[in-house]
Order: sequence, then structure tokens, then C-alpha cells
Amino acid sequence: MYGENAHPNPPEPPGLLFPPALGALVVDTGRADRVGEFRGVAGTCWSLRPVGGGREWEAEPVHVRPALLMEQLRARTARLNARSRGEVL
Repeated sequence: MYGENAHPNPPEPPGLLFPPALGALVVDTGRADRVGEFRGVAGTCWSLRPVGGGREWEAEPVHVRPALLMEQLRARTARLNARSRGEVL
């Protein structure tokens, strides 16, 4: 009992080998676990954009993983809150 982690962190999902579906929520681990929507392939990088809209950025596929359900909910809730304040259409 002592010395054991009763609630160990779940293993981090592996990076994606193939591009996800358009609009899928992913996490860019190369940019402080930033959540974004997959927008397409740009050369050797993948194009992502913030869930609430905004400027797209490029991420290397080895640094992109699927967003966990908790991360998806957090990103969508932040977008809805911004929309209710009139910051996002």
C-alpha cells in the first residue's frame, strides 16, 4: 500500500501515424499540449487551428496525438463560453 500510486496517470496515447479526419480534435504536444482541430496536410506538417477559431499553426505529425475526452470537453466548453460572451461567432 505504501509507496504505490493509488491513481497512476494513464499512459499517454501514442502519436498519430496517419492524418485524422478533418475537424478531429487533436493535441499538439510540441506546443504545450495545445488542442486544435485538424485542418489538413501542409507538406510534411499538419495544419491545426484553435477550437474557437483563430490563426492556424503547423505541427509535426510525431507531436500530434488524439485529444482525450477531458481535453475535448475543455476545449468545446471554452469555445461555448467565449461565444456566450460575444467573442466568437
